[in-house]
Formats: sequence, C-alpha cells, structure tokens
Amino acid sequence: MRTRMCPDDVAWEQAEETSESWLAQFRDHDILRPIAYFLLDHNGGIGDDFAILKKGAYNISLRLKDDDKHVTTIIRLSQPGAVFFPEEKALNEVATMRFLTDKTSIPIPFIHYSGTKKECPLELSPFIVMDYIEHDTKVYDALNTPGCPIEEAGILDPAIDQDRLELLYGQVAGTLLQLSIPSLPRIGSLSQIDDFTWEVTRRPLSMNMNELVRLGTLPRSKLPNPHTTFTTSSSYLEALADINIEHLAYQRNDSVESADDCRRKFIARRLFRKLARDKRLSNPSFEKGPFKLWCDDLRPANVLLHKNLKIAGVIDWEFTYAAPIEFSYAPPWWLLIEKPEYWPEGFEDWIRVFDYRLKTFLKVMKDQEDIEIQRGRLKEDQRLSGPIFAFDAIYWQKIDTRFFGPTATENPEEAWKERLDLLDEKEKDEMEQLVARKLEEMNTRPLAWDPDEYTVAFRQQLKRKREEADKEKAKADEEKVKADGDTIPARYYMLWANMARSQRRLDIAEKVEADKQKAEADGTHTHKDENNEVENKGNETENSGSLETHTISDKLAATNLSS
Repeated sequence: MRTRMCPDDVAWEQAEETSESWLAQFRDHDILRPIAYFLLDHNGGIGDDFAILKKGAYNISLRLKDDDKHVTTIIRLSQPGAVFFPEEKALNEVATMRFLTDKTSIPIPFIHYSGTKKECPLELSPFIVMDYIEHDTKVYDALNTPGCPIEEAGILDPAIDQDRLELLYGQVAGTLLQLSIPSLPRIGSLSQIDDFTWEVTRRPLSMNMNELVRLGTLPRSKLPNPHTTFTTSSSYLEALADINIEHLAYQRNDSVESADDCRRKFIARRLFRKLARDKRLSNPSFEKGPFKLWCDDLRPANVLLHKNLKIAGVIDWEFTYAAPIEFSYAPPWWLLIEKPEYWPEGFEDWIRVFDYRLKTFLKVMKDQEDIEIQRGRLKEDQRLSGPIFAFDAIYWQKIDTRFFGPTATENPEEAWKERLDLLDEKEKDEMEQLVARKLEEMNTRPLAWDPDEYTVAFRQQLKRKREEADKEKAKADEEKVKADGDTIPARYYMLWANMARSQRRLDIAEKVEADKQKAEADGTHTHKDENNEVENKGNETENSGSLETHTISDKLAATNLSS
C-alpha cells in the first residue's frame, strides 16, 4: 500500500510548466530593470547591487544591496502555477509577520511595503518589499547529512553530535514556543485592522489547500468560503475531513490504483469524518479555544542561522493561521528533515528513528519553556512539551485501531474490509458508485484544473506567444520556399534521368524491331547486323544516360541544390 495518494501528474506537469515559464522571464533585462528601479524608489535611491536570489517553492525574491550603507532590501513575488491564491496568500503573510513582530520576539524581516498584482512593476504578481536578513547558514544545512547531493532530499545526519543537535533543535523549539503564546478567539487567518489591532477574519488558508487545488484538481469551490472562520476545533476538523473526501472524488488522474484501493481510501476518509463529527479528534477542554498560530511551512530551510548556529531570522510565513491548540502540541515532522512518506526504509522505520530524536527535541523544548517561565513570558500550563501527541498509511496504522479497535489482520491493505460494517447502506452505495467512476476515468487522462485568475492569464499569455512564434516560423518557411523558386531536389533529377534512359531504350528497341521488319521485307540486312545495331544503340543509350546524369549533377552543384 502506498503511504500517500499520488498527485495528478497531468496537473503537476501543467503547474511546473507554468511556473518555469514564468520564472524564465527574469532572464530578460527588460523585466529586471523596472523591478530594480521600483526597489530604488522605495529605498530612497540607495542601492548599487541588484541580483536574483534563489527561488523557493512558492516565490522568487530579488535583492537590492548597498554595501556602503549596509542596506539590503528584497522584493518577493508569488509564482503562478505554484501559488493558486496569490492575493490572499500575500495579505495573510503581511498581517502575520506584522502581528508576530508586535507580539513575539521571533526575528522576522521588517516589511516596508506590500501591494497587489496591479501595483507591482509590469503587474507580475502580488509583492512584499522587506529587509533581507543576513545569515551564514540554515538549520536545514546544519542538520543535513554531509555530502548529500543538493538535488536530493536531505536527511538528518545519523552521526550528528548530540550537543550540536540540541543547539539546533533548541533554536526552532524557541520559535515554536513563541508562536504558541498569543491566543486568538477563532480559527482562521489574520487581518490587520490598524497599526496595533489584528483580527481573525478569513479562512485558514493552508499549504494543503493550495496543493489540493494545484495538484489534486480539487475545485476551489469545495474549500471553505474565503470569509469563513471557525469557532470550535471539531467544526474545523470536520471541514478538513470533508475536503479529504472531496479530494478523492474530484482528483481526475492517479488518485486510485484499483477498485480495492479506491474502497480503502473511501472508507478511511469516511471514518475520519465520523470521528470528527463525533468530536473524538479534539480535546473537549479546548473545543472553543484558545486557538494558537500555526505555520505549515515552519521547517529547517526557513530558519536562518549565524555562524555560531544561533538564530538570525525566520522567513516564509504565508501559510500561517490560528488553529486548534492540538496542532501546537504535535511534534514537528521535520526532526529527521525527510517526511515519513518519503523515508527510504519505510514508514515504520521513520517512526522508530523519529521517536528516538523526539526525546532530544522535547528536552530542549522543556529547557526553552523554563527560560520563558523565569522571564515571566510563559505560564506553567502553557508548556508544549507535556501534551505533545502524535493520511492513508497514517490513518490505517495510527488512527484506525486507536478509535475502532484492533483488526483480525495486521495487514493495513486488508484492514478496510473489516470496517465495511461501520458504513451505512447509503455510504456503501456511494462508495461503489465512486469505484465505478474512478475505474472508468482511468481510461483517459484529461486536465481537470481550477487555477487562479493570474495562473490562467499567464497561461493564456504563454499560449499567445507560442502561437505568434509558430506563425512567424510558418511565415519564414513560406518566404524561404518562395526564395527557392520552383527548384527540384537532386533526387528527383536522378529519378527523371533514369526514367528518361529507360524510355529511350524502349524507343530504340521499338525502332530496331521496326527496322528488322522493314529489312526482312526489303532483304537488305542480316541477323548479325541487327544484333550489332541493338548493341550499339544500347551502348549509346547507356552513354547518353550517363552523360545526362553527369550533366544534371553538375548543374545541381553549380546551383547549390541539395537532396
């Protein structure tokens, strides 16, 4: 059994092509120049070194630097094809960063200015202009196995020094602790009301939502309304369960491998929703809050370090929202860098190694909590280290038996058959209808996509450019044909020469036969003479044909014709 549902490869290909084509335009100085001038204007004319920083998964950043004045500013743009909610993402990130700057001690880039796509130079994308945080390395690089190729996914160095590991884990533990201190009354994304006021007014836009629409072909309409927030943990978890069910139904390609695979995924998602509806996935004590900020993308690559491995800054806050407090209690998946679904030795081995490293993380988390409690910033009941608790392999191996009891089989691929009785007749009928549709859909592979308007606009622009390029090529080909005139390639001349030679031989043979008949009538030629004439005529034909061929070849060489 695969540990995860595969993305739609057709959608993935379109998303990658869109993103790569959009990024390629930054090789053009006509694109870069307006951006550089835009940054100069906001910097008061300060800056003499403009460069493109390495692109991320969702954004590209361009830097303007002035070494003399020690000023470095960047502009951050969202990539069409990678981000399907660009304006909403930018609004959320700006509000979150300013909130964290005001309410916590997390080192975050200072935001100078932000704007919509229409306010951006050349209307490229929604943007954020912020300070660049100078740093020497990242937690990711410091944790990674030495010598790991840059193009391969990293993995925690198995021989890492314990003191070094505690220092690195401690930097991130402190950030997570700071993130958990502010309490919010609703689940959702922040909006900035004024300089000192923030409220939860929009849906909790998560990285998973973006990816389900981008690579899971989930219609945008199946997500919570942009202005939806949640007042209870169970209502939010039920909404997530509904999204998982809709995802299975709407992903057009690569969602299932067989009829039984479809049934297994259907049952897992329906039972998960049942748990959410029965309020069994959340702690009743925290049903109505407090809710804490949670960042989907808080991972080692986004935590910047100085040479002494102390934290320099934390970046990439776009998928941050107020969430159930249980999210904050969950141990971070990145302790081993690699995710469980991609772990080389499999899910169970990931769990084994993770549990071992988790002990170190909890130790440094407790140390950070003690420091914050001594400073008066944290209360004893706000500790994260105590209640930390742990979708297809994870459901069947970790969730199912916890809530529905053990199964007779230990094989997670077969366990679903023992859970059929937990579905009512309507659900069973819906499952079989879905199975039939999914098997039918496996016969074709169309693109079923619901991208944002900016991605659509860029793809249309890309299509027009390609059509114009095709027209230009066709026009050039047509002009070349006209310039060449009615010339005929050499191979056709050779064919014509051979045909002409054969025809002349036939003509000569007919003439010989006619002369023979005439000679017999006149009695003036002998049989030997006739044979000599045929032989001589034949030689003449061969020589004539060779002469004709050479003549044509010479002409071809002289006129630069080619086959």
